[in-house]
Amino acid sequence: MTGRTDNQITIAAPLDLTWDLTNDLERWPQLFSEYASVDVLERQGDTVTFRLTMHPDENGTVWSWVSEREADRKTFTVKARRVETGPFEHMNIRWEYREVPDGTSMRWLQDFAMKPTAPVDDAGMTDHINRNSLIQMERIRRQVEEHARVV
Repeated sequence: MTGRTDNQITIAAPLDLTWDLTNDLERWPQLFSEYASVDVLERQGDTVTFRLTMHPDENGTVWSWVSEREADRKTFTVKARRVETGPFEHMNIRWEYREVPDGTSMRWLQDFAMKPTAPVDDAGMTDHINRNSLIQMERIRRQVEEHARVV
């Protein structure tokens, strides 16, 4: 079995602004409530390799991993994968943006599988990602819309 999530939100802001703000990795610790830091390790064209470190979880564990992300502004899509997979067999992410009448649709798709030794199985991680994605997307929506109002 593998896990798959598909979450989407509409942001009342222009596509270019939404793209710029949400793909500014250095801004992620402010955009996302779960990330403590982002350390860019390498940039090659539109591909960035970076270390993402979370705030401690309820047990005091700090999760950190390296990911690679390729942003394609022409198609307003991003493909990412975990290089250091941690508890995942694999984790592949796709972000899609499109202009809609009310602003910008931002969609996150995640395909993954958990290792047998992981603290949670695929179904449990699917539930966790779906719950957390809604929280993070709403937080991002508020921040991008606020930024759009002041620019």
